[in-house]
Amino acid sequence: MIPWVHLDTATVPGGVGELRLMQRGSEFAIMAGATPLMNSRMSSSEIVLAEVACERLRGRRNARMLIGGYGMGFTLRAALAGLGADAQVVVAELVPEVLKWARGPMAELTAGGLSDPRVTVYEVDVGSLIVSGRGGFDAILLDVDNGPDGLSRAENDKLYDFRGLQDARKALRPQGLLAIWSAAPDKEFVSRLEQAGFNVEEITARANKGRGVRHTIWVATRPADTKKPKPAWGPKRSGLAP
Repeated sequence: MIPWVHLDTATVPGGVGELRLMQRGSEFAIMAGATPLMNSRMSSSEIVLAEVACERLRGRRNARMLIGGYGMGFTLRAALAGLGADAQVVVAELVPEVLKWARGPMAELTAGGLSDPRVTVYEVDVGSLIVSGRGGFDAILLDVDNGPDGLSRAENDKLYDFRGLQDARKALRPQGLLAIWSAAPDKEFVSRLEQAGFNVEEITARANKGRGVRHTIWVATRPADTKKPKPAWGPKRSGLAP
């Protein structure tokens, strides 16, 4: 068997560890410690994340999409394939080395997606773009960390708490959608999405072309006539007013 080769290491801003880029032949993996965050052979669910969003945006003119977490670029590539020429795609990637890897050793996977004229890339926490994007997006796609049950960075949890979901709803246009990738189902998180004012659909996608582990994708739609969300429940976010 071909051995894995360690190509590079990146520090996660505000995280508790590092990311390592590994290669074995034509296969790539990004590791957080001993845990594989993503693998180029198991990208099907990341592609489905974009495909279900594009299907629901079909027919919208000048659609504007925010993708949180570049990863290995599979979601971006699928989004560009499914969106029209008039679309705009904003990509937020917190770790600069991930984009360096995309343009370097993983350039074949990137397939020029980062150079597409429809794409704008920001090296920032996607949460900052959500907060500043009031009513500006038709879709927000989140593939950050491991989903609501994060691994690499505690700050990512704010994307998935009640206030973070409220921010996402406000950043969407009416009938806009928030699509979230997760390594596992989470009934409590579904309830949180509903309390934040979303209509929720749960989809299961296999990791590798209909095979492998099952991942979860939530498609949460902002209704045209959004009711005021119920008060947040559970512990309040530290340092923020209620």
